[in-house]
Amino acid sequence: MPINSIIEPNKFVMTKLLTISQSPSKSAVQPTWPLYLILGIVTNTAIWGLALLYLKIASPSYTSDLAISLPAAGSATNVNLPGIGQASSSSDSPYQIPSQDPRENYKFLISSKPVLQEAAKALNMRLSEFGQPRITTIANTTIMKIELAGDTPEQAQNKNIALYKALQVKLNDLRDAQVVQQDKILQETLDSSQTKLKAAQKRLSEYKASSILSSGTQISNLSTNIEELRKQRAEILAQQQQANGRVIELSTNLRLSAKQAGDAFILQTDPVILKSLQDYTTFNANLIGFNVKFLPNHPAVIEERAKRDAAEAALLNRARSLLGRPIGKDVIMQLNLNNTQSSGSAKAALSQELVTDQVDREGFEAQAQALDQQISQLEIRLKTLAQKESTLEDLEREVRTGEAVFSSTLTRLDLGKSTVSAAYPQLQIFTDPSLPQSVTSPKKLFVYAGAALGSLFCTNGLVLFWLRQRKKRSPKRVDSTLVEGTQLRSESMPEVFELTNNHKAPVSPR
Repeated sequence: MPINSIIEPNKFVMTKLLTISQSPSKSAVQPTWPLYLILGIVTNTAIWGLALLYLKIASPSYTSDLAISLPAAGSATNVNLPGIGQASSSSDSPYQIPSQDPRENYKFLISSKPVLQEAAKALNMRLSEFGQPRITTIANTTIMKIELAGDTPEQAQNKNIALYKALQVKLNDLRDAQVVQQDKILQETLDSSQTKLKAAQKRLSEYKASSILSSGTQISNLSTNIEELRKQRAEILAQQQQANGRVIELSTNLRLSAKQAGDAFILQTDPVILKSLQDYTTFNANLIGFNVKFLPNHPAVIEERAKRDAAEAALLNRARSLLGRPIGKDVIMQLNLNNTQSSGSAKAALSQELVTDQVDREGFEAQAQALDQQISQLEIRLKTLAQKESTLEDLEREVRTGEAVFSSTLTRLDLGKSTVSAAYPQLQIFTDPSLPQSVTSPKKLFVYAGAALGSLFCTNGLVLFWLRQRKKRSPKRVDSTLVEGTQLRSESMPEVFELTNNHKAPVSPR
């Protein structure tokens, strides 16, 4: 059967169906812009209402600034201990390691809970009321900037002051803890060095008490004394040689030995000797004269001989008593004790000089012998002390080493207190806590700008949404809707055919 014969009878039915399907689309294209207008007014009113309400009920906030500096300079201390050594203490710059910034340590310390609690306690505030500081480190400087907010300018300033004081208290506590720790270590070292020093001093004292060598200067002094004695001995030997030369010369001139000259000097000063010598000379001269005139047995000769012998005996006895030894008559006569006045005085002077030189020579000789003996004794003592010197030097070296260690440790203990800020350098206030003159928040300009941007974004969003909805309801959209309705109706064609066929008789096939 042709398709036209099928569609034509049902044309009215399809048209009616299409008309029915288009009736809902007409109601959907009604205008909706009043709804979006109302929604935009409500949204903008809410935005600006909240902004104005925030400005009205928000409490003002003021921010105080504080700038502190962490110095970069290091320090060094040297102490010279005369005769012992030296002690030194140094603290390097905290910025010595490029990869580490000491300001970060202080930044962490400022933000720590104990410091903030101490600062809040000073102002009788809770930690939540005190707030968290804002800390900024300025690059390529040693400056740290601290910002704290408060309800009033004075409160903000006082917060910064209290925070700085709390930081200083915390730093002092840390430094004190460091000092205690260093002192404990140094005290143990000090006690150990003191014990060693006392032991070394005890050994040295015991050695000095039991040894003849008590000091190293003894050997040097002894060596000096020996050299002085040798010098004196050389001078005395020179004087002895001079005196010996004079004695030889005078003995040759006087034809007397020094001993004979001494005997003559003793005998010449005795009047008995002189009287006996004079009697002997007289009696001997008379005897010579009588022997010429008389025979040996003549009474005058015998008498004169007796007188001479008596005078000779008296002379010899007196000389023996004065000299302390027997002396012969020939020796006495050789002394020329009966010289004339002029020649006797000159010879006596020479004899006296000879005796003096002889005495000087004997004295120099005795001094040289004494010096030789003394030098020998001192050299023996020097050798003995030299053998003990090494032991004494070792003990003294131990004592000096102990004193150096003890003194340097004690000095380091004192210097450690002066360099206590090596790990925690002292802070310097670069700018005092400021007293803010204007409100930090809320700032009306920022609130108004935010509200305006919010209104703009919300309004633009609503307008764009309205335009999108309007575009969806354009004629093209209606045509597409009709096409979709036709397709739906085509899908229901079998039912239409079925209804049509119910009103007609069945057609037999050819």
